[in-house]
Amino acid sequence: MPLSKTNELNLIMNENAKLTVEHSGGDGWTILHGDMLNLMRSFESGVFDAVITDPPYASGGASQTAKNRTTNQKYSSMSPDKALPDFAGDQKDQRSWTNWCTEWLTEANRVCKPGAVLVVFIDWRMAPCLSDALQRADWIWRGQIVWDKQTCRPQRGRFRQQSEYALWASKGPLPVDRPVGCLPGVFRYTNPANRIHVTEKPLQLMRDVVQICVPGGRILDPFAGAGTTVLASVLEGYEAVGIEVTDAYYKLGSDRVRFALNEATEQKETK
Repeated sequence: MPLSKTNELNLIMNENAKLTVEHSGGDGWTILHGDMLNLMRSFESGVFDAVITDPPYASGGASQTAKNRTTNQKYSSMSPDKALPDFAGDQKDQRSWTNWCTEWLTEANRVCKPGAVLVVFIDWRMAPCLSDALQRADWIWRGQIVWDKQTCRPQRGRFRQQSEYALWASKGPLPVDRPVGCLPGVFRYTNPANRIHVTEKPLQLMRDVVQICVPGGRILDPFAGAGTTVLASVLEGYEAVGIEVTDAYYKLGSDRVRFALNEATEQKETK
């Protein structure tokens, strides 16, 4: 189902919502531009089968001074002249971040169907806060998956910090007869070589992860960023709705998804 036109967005958005929503999209996908909490509040209840997302971690340091640096300073080694756009929402302290996560995770729970799944990426510092927030928001915490990035900066006398994580949960019981196979708990992929987002995840990683959703389901990513989850979802046969607040990444992500899907269609037609 195309999700790019306003009248079709009415299938997921509340009729009483009085928002002029800037969005881009195509067959089976859309990315909305704006604040994710405001936009999620305009969605109908029970319209998504999964929420799979990579929110700002508000991490990158043991002290608040370290956390207050820009996202490029915290997460990128690129020189200033080659730096990617910064993104907002990454400078919260742990208590504020936990409360904020509880708020959006509660809204995410409302817009999901019973039995829907939640997958949220996080680092080791903020994982305890995230586990508190998702359970406060009435999700049933199911466990943790590992993204082994395989490479990292070595530090003598310490374990290598080469992994990030994702906590996953469900809205209520998770039937054992769901038409979803047994998925791995560890995924080994290096960081993307040509990133367009400071904290972009590998496309193949996300293509693997979205398969936790029931076949043909509709996936929400409230922090769309580079559009990787949206792109992975469509390539794997799902519908996808992304939300992105940062102007630069709304444009970059939308263009990236559109270009990649057009390229995939052309390749199919030439075979």
